[in-house]
Amino acid sequence: MVRKSAKPNEIIFDTALIKRDKYYVPPSDDGSDLKELLRRLAAAGAGRPVDKHGIPMGPWTPELLAAAISQIDANKSGIELRTVQLWFQDNDKGISPENIRWLARIFGCNDPEATSKWQTELSAAQSRLVAKRRAQRKKSKNGDGQLPSDGDARVALRSEGELPAELSQDTDVSEPRRRFGLAAKSEAIFGRGSPLDLAASVFAGAVALGFVSYFLGIHSVNYIQADGQVKQVGFLWTANWTLVFMLFLPLYFAFVVELLAFWKTAGRPSLTEECENSWARKVDAYSVTYWVVFLICILFAGLLQWVARNLIPLMTGDTADYVIDWGTIAVVSPEKVSVGGSITFTGLAYLYMSVFFYLFFAGFILLYSLAQDYWEISDSSTHRPNLTGDFSAIDVGTRIMRSIFRCTVLALLIAISMKLQSAYLASNNPNVFDWLYSNFAPGTGVGNGLNDGNSHIRPTHFSSLLVAMAACVVFFHGSVRVQAVWRRHSVVGKLPRRGSIPFMTAIIALLAATYMSVGAFPGFSVLLGIGLLLAIYGLFDPEFGRRQTNDQGDRQGVP
Repeated sequence: MVRKSAKPNEIIFDTALIKRDKYYVPPSDDGSDLKELLRRLAAAGAGRPVDKHGIPMGPWTPELLAAAISQIDANKSGIELRTVQLWFQDNDKGISPENIRWLARIFGCNDPEATSKWQTELSAAQSRLVAKRRAQRKKSKNGDGQLPSDGDARVALRSEGELPAELSQDTDVSEPRRRFGLAAKSEAIFGRGSPLDLAASVFAGAVALGFVSYFLGIHSVNYIQADGQVKQVGFLWTANWTLVFMLFLPLYFAFVVELLAFWKTAGRPSLTEECENSWARKVDAYSVTYWVVFLICILFAGLLQWVARNLIPLMTGDTADYVIDWGTIAVVSPEKVSVGGSITFTGLAYLYMSVFFYLFFAGFILLYSLAQDYWEISDSSTHRPNLTGDFSAIDVGTRIMRSIFRCTVLALLIAISMKLQSAYLASNNPNVFDWLYSNFAPGTGVGNGLNDGNSHIRPTHFSSLLVAMAACVVFFHGSVRVQAVWRRHSVVGKLPRRGSIPFMTAIIALLAATYMSVGAFPGFSVLLGIGLLLAIYGLFDPEFGRRQTNDQGDRQGVP
């Protein structure tokens, strides 16, 4: 409703339609089902803010409605954009009671009385939609009770008595229940919840292990070797447990989660009109890879390594094949920690390590598949060159390369930490700091920073090599795919940001060389220091100062 002002040519919206500075549409109870009602309210902009003239600021889109629902204080878990998109489509999906509650608050402009009315109206419209479905299913049957063929059979198979009530809420009744998929479950771990959930989980686990090691008395332990040299082998002194799980891995997970969220909510929709299910299908295509990595991480890197490295030596007392560390110190110093306590603690530690290292490799599978999906979309007929006006193919590729570079840097730092610890245990230095210093400044009388020539088995050397190789493969695959898209979509006056990738590649090559040099020759710690400084800088500025230059180039027009 509108009314004319006393002034000529001035129209003012009725203040009765405005509640709390939002456009209010009262329930009409016209018998519409939920789909029809939602489309009408979205087009009218019911519940949207109004300008100074009382005019609503446009209609609801799935993106705007999902953002508004997620911003409701009482809604702690938010809502996925895909769920809201399905509400707007002509399908068999309804809306759950909880989401009806949030919609009522939106359309009721957060007014208690209006919200109550809209909750009643939406619930009634939901009931009408369910009744309409039932009528259509009954009508789809033939007169002799036989079900029709083709596509209607899948819907007709679910008769009124066979259809659970909950399937009518945010669920497609024509879609069969999917079997368990490791790929989808792994992607969901990265793609749902807060970006800090996974990072905080791995950090909290590392802190818990540190506390337990302190209570057991193995957080800082000196071991006297056969040559009389005192060596620090405490749990908190191990770079591959402290630095990796308290710093590098949480940062890695944060970057993967952030990139995946951008790709699913902004990057991919800017480039293609394909629905989110197409991304889910591409994730499922790597299902075998996920299972292979899962078995290797859990069975071999976790269970078998723990049995061979800790359980058998602790039970037999034979540690000849492995150097003494915090996990086997009970064999030579039972007064410091009991064998039973060591078995329990090392078992928990290796279980924790294997689970999060599986997620670490799963993150790289996601990065690989994301870069591949980006390249395929750009090369397909469904690609739309920045129809939304948000991100172009070049912008999305730049964002992808920044995250892949950061993740690769962190993975190589993890591999270096693992190899550093393994090489230190095989050296004749009292602690890791003296070991690195003696390598940097030979002639100090504390060794040369290399191993003592023993024949101990070093499984960490092999596992760290797998980490480094996986990281480099994903980085080079991503750089090739992104640059291919950039070459395809570069136009005059819009320079692709290719200049930064050679810098990224040089840093990755330097870190890979640093990894290979650890414990290989005197003076490797110099290369380690240079690589570490460049890696830290690269995490803050992946484009190494090239971004501003390219942004200026982007703004250059054709004269």
